[in-house]
Amino acid sequence: MSALRRPLLLAAVTAVVATGAPLAQGPPAGAPAGDAKTGAAMHERDCVACHVRRVGGDGSAMYIRPDRRVTTPAQLKAQIAVCNTELGTRYFPDEEEHLAAYLDLRYYRFGH
Repeated sequence: MSALRRPLLLAAVTAVVATGAPLAQGPPAGAPAGDAKTGAAMHERDCVACHVRRVGGDGSAMYIRPDRRVTTPAQLKAQIAVCNTELGTRYFPDEEEHLAAYLDLRYYRFGH
């Protein structure tokens, strides 16, 4: 780095820190990395009917209820694994990631 750029970089970093502006960050650790579009189709095919039976309506109350159990990406992935076992859908881990990516985008917003 040139001697001229070093003070400019230091000044920029100092300004960001002084203003309290957040530094650029990626998604939180463990955020779903699957394909949300694929997950949406899986959700419609394999999840909605069960959720409608459990909570009524269109089933979305499963995700937006005040006492929801899922509050982290890890909990979301664990819950999908439980549902996968209970329903016998036989998703592979990458398929569970697709479903997690859709649910994160639609309801949870962990990685956004």
